[in-house]
Amino acid sequence: MFKSMPPLYDPVVWAIPFFLVAISLELYINWKEKLNLYESKEALSSIGMGLGSLVIDILMKGLAYGTYTILYQFRLFEIGWHWWSWVLIVFADDFTFYWHHRLSHEVRILWAAHVNHHSSQTLNLATALRQSWGEQFYKYIWWMWMPLVGFHPLMMLMMMSISLIYQYWVHTELIKRLPGWYEFIFNTPSHHRVHHASNIRYLDQNHAGILVIWDRMFGTFSPELDDEKPIYGITKNIHTYNLFKIAGHEFVDVYRDVKRAPTFKDKLKYIFYPPGWSHDGPDQRAKTLRKNAGIK
Repeated sequence: MFKSMPPLYDPVVWAIPFFLVAISLELYINWKEKLNLYESKEALSSIGMGLGSLVIDILMKGLAYGTYTILYQFRLFEIGWHWWSWVLIVFADDFTFYWHHRLSHEVRILWAAHVNHHSSQTLNLATALRQSWGEQFYKYIWWMWMPLVGFHPLMMLMMMSISLIYQYWVHTELIKRLPGWYEFIFNTPSHHRVHHASNIRYLDQNHAGILVIWDRMFGTFSPELDDEKPIYGITKNIHTYNLFKIAGHEFVDVYRDVKRAPTFKDKLKYIFYPPGWSHDGPDQRAKTLRKNAGIK
């Protein structure tokens, strides 16, 4: 029952040569123009995180496919495979990704799984491969509503892969701005540079996958400003290339905070409140920091 999606149906498999060529091209431009976009050990750790995530995802994608297949038997509508089905699933998948991604920044235990993707202090196409290990164990839960309304499980997983491929190319500093209409509708390198920045103005903004319209609609959009260059990394950088520390450091910090919390309520807050909340220290949550800095 819990069978895997056939590898040849996964667009990511076909995109691997594109990933390699794109990194090679960016490395060449970086070398030729002396741009200092790469730090070798950090890039290698990003690739290592990507390989680890891929191994975990092989198992979890099979489990997700089987679960979606069971849920699909109870579908409310017969959406099928039509051109308009793909239009619908682009919006349905991207809306789901937005909320999964946003809450991964606003709920600390979810942030503990997601933070490694932001821990690189450089932004390049290798950073795109710095995928979470922990997220793979639960992320597919967010999409469980889709087979119930009638989206075929295979179509769903194909769409998730297409979204992942799209999000690859926005991890670069080489592309500055695209035409205004494109920047208004779609996620772009400019928008995603903001997302990876640790500047107070940019914290927890631009959670877009493919479409940036959700950020505009729900108040999490911030443009990249010419007079404020993004500073990449997290607010407290970890300075390590150890893959297990990269993947698990925030879980350790959560455990320590929960252990020292004086009340059960405070323990729950350390798990479910946004990162930066403290029962005995300054409030370092992103919204509080922006408010204190006079940034709307």
